[in-house]
Amino acid sequence: MKIFYALIFVLITFLGCKKENNEAANYAYVGGEIINPNTNYVVLSKNEAIIDTIKLDGRNRFLYKVNDLQQGLYAFRHGGEYQMILLEPQDSVLFRLNTLDFDESLVFTGNGDKKNNYLINDFLESEKEEKHIVRLCQLNPNTYQHLIDSLKNMKAEALESFNEKYKPSDLFKKIAQANINYNYYSAKEVYPFVHYGKDKAAILKTLPDDFYDYRKDVNYNDEFLSSYYNYNTFLRHNVSNMSLKMHDSHSDDKSFDRKSVCYNLDRLYLIDSLIKNTTIKDDLLYYFTMAYISKGKKQDDNEAILKSYLAKCGNENYKNVMVSYAKSLNNLRDGLKLPEINVVNYNNQELNINSLVNKPTAISFWSRIYYEHFKESHFKLEELKRKYPEVNFITINIDECGIDKSKKMLDAHKFDIANEYQFKNAKEAKEVLAVHPMTKTIILDKHSKIVDSNTNLFSSYFEDQLLGLINK
Repeated sequence: MKIFYALIFVLITFLGCKKENNEAANYAYVGGEIINPNTNYVVLSKNEAIIDTIKLDGRNRFLYKVNDLQQGLYAFRHGGEYQMILLEPQDSVLFRLNTLDFDESLVFTGNGDKKNNYLINDFLESEKEEKHIVRLCQLNPNTYQHLIDSLKNMKAEALESFNEKYKPSDLFKKIAQANINYNYYSAKEVYPFVHYGKDKAAILKTLPDDFYDYRKDVNYNDEFLSSYYNYNTFLRHNVSNMSLKMHDSHSDDKSFDRKSVCYNLDRLYLIDSLIKNTTIKDDLLYYFTMAYISKGKKQDDNEAILKSYLAKCGNENYKNVMVSYAKSLNNLRDGLKLPEINVVNYNNQELNINSLVNKPTAISFWSRIYYEHFKESHFKLEELKRKYPEVNFITINIDECGIDKSKKMLDAHKFDIANEYQFKNAKEAKEVLAVHPMTKTIILDKHSKIVDSNTNLFSSYFEDQLLGLINK
């Protein structure tokens, strides 16, 4: 591996020196190695626009030159995973990662490595901090504010030390400071939702007067950060929180219900009125509408949310996807028969999914892309099969990579392939069965009638659902 990187550095240096005399050095190199690749390519994009699809070589390595570089944040995607990378002129950023531990295994080397290693480490620390924040949210607001102010100050001091040592660009400083700010803002916004107590509006009234003072300085239309995780996470928390106050002003509910159609309509209205940047607005509208109707049990409420969404969204592709998704959900209502879908078993035998149902049945899904879910869901299924032999547990791989690859993955983890299948036509089947989110599980009675089209293996009430079905 060291020899590989050394050769690349020589190549980059040679090519760069050769051209700098003849043209502006407005380029960057990005390359590296993917361990346990899910596909044979990496996708490089900026602001959701794909720059190129880069094929891996026979050793799962690649090297790519970005010409006419627009310095800033780029995204590289592999399978269903993605991570941001900061590229500036004459950077030569190389990375090595293992898809089985995507973010944690990611290490950068080369010219531009220190700023990117700082950013990925900051991302990982923020993920750990989220669990800590949940516990802190149970404290009174003044104590909570004091503690997260301390966390923010510690990060600011660490950034200052980094800046003094490595003298990074103003662009890096802007991004790193935005990380600190928006993580801090998100911690403030989630407080009333995570804090114990059902009366969320009452919790808002206990907050110090300056608790949300930072809002007056927030740019809700920051195009530069529009594809950045921390900024978008903050926006989701922020509009949810501000919608809570709006909803309370006209609601008679004694306790807050985040599944309330009224509250969710208020949130869509707020997004539409608050945000002018069409990309940011459409992404937020899509996120909250999809989250609502994927779990909504009342058709009238789903239709009200969909109608509001379609009137506010300007992205025609998003709208078409949402309409199709809602239509599929409507065909999966409780009491209806499961649609006819063909699957293939690991003997390459094609079967109709309803022919597999002869007793209470739970159908779950997995993909090679979502590795952690693949593992945890199969471990959970092994436990459930032992506890509930009266239930038929069917598991379907949704990938389009062929039966051999998914079988290899099951075999590698010593998971039983009995009752394991793959969609015959994955694209069509995923649409018909509205397979979103990946944790979705469908429960059927022995006649293939839908009992619940969107429950979750890991939910606290899933086993109660199984028991209710068994005793029916």
